[in-house]
Amino acid sequence: MTLPLPFELPEEQRAALEAAYATPPRAYHNFQHVQEVLRHYHAVAQGPGWQRPIEAALAVLYHDAIYEAGRQDNESRSADLAAEHIERWMPGRGIDIARVRQLIELTARHGTFSPGDVDEEASLFLDCDMAILGAAPAVFDAYDRGIAAEYRAVVPGWLFKINRKRFLKALLTRERIYLTPFFHERFDTQARSNLRRAVTTKR
Repeated sequence: MTLPLPFELPEEQRAALEAAYATPPRAYHNFQHVQEVLRHYHAVAQGPGWQRPIEAALAVLYHDAIYEAGRQDNESRSADLAAEHIERWMPGRGIDIARVRQLIELTARHGTFSPGDVDEEASLFLDCDMAILGAAPAVFDAYDRGIAAEYRAVVPGWLFKINRKRFLKALLTRERIYLTPFFHERFDTQARSNLRRAVTTKR
C-alpha cells in the first residue's frame, strides 16, 4: 500500500489481499484500482471527513477483492472475505464488520441510488468508487477498455457492447451521477463528457 491507512495492516493480511486482487488476472478491477479509490478516500478525509474511517478504508480495500466478470455474487463474496480477514488478523480492534460488509455489498447497486437513498458516509464511499467516471479522458478511456477486456472471455463482444452502452446511457440520463455534493461539484461535468463520448463513439 503506497497510501497511508488509518490502521496498521498486518503483513500476512496485506499479502493475502494483494493475492486476491491478482486472481484471476484483471485489466481494471485490480490492486491499482484500489490505490485509486484510496486516493479519493484521502480526498474525502481532507474534505467532508469520515465518521468511521477504519470501516470505510477496509471497505475500499476489499470491495473488489473477489471479482469474476459476469458473476452476480462478487460483492457478497468480497464482503465475506473482508469479514474473514478482519476476524483472523484484526481481532479485538472494535471494527464494525457488519458495516464493512454493508458498504461492500452496496457497490452491487452502483447507478441505482439517488441522493438520500443511503447515509452520507455510504454515499461518499460509493462516490469514491465511481470517481473514475469523472477522470481525465485518457484515464476514463483506459478504464472503459479494461472493463471490455475483463468481459472478453465471458460474453460475445456484440452483447457486451449493447449492455455496456445501456449501462452508460442510464448513468448519463440520471439527474445526479454522484450522490454527494463533494463529488458532484468535482466530477459531474467531466463524467458527463466522458459518458457522452463513450455512448456515441463507435467501438
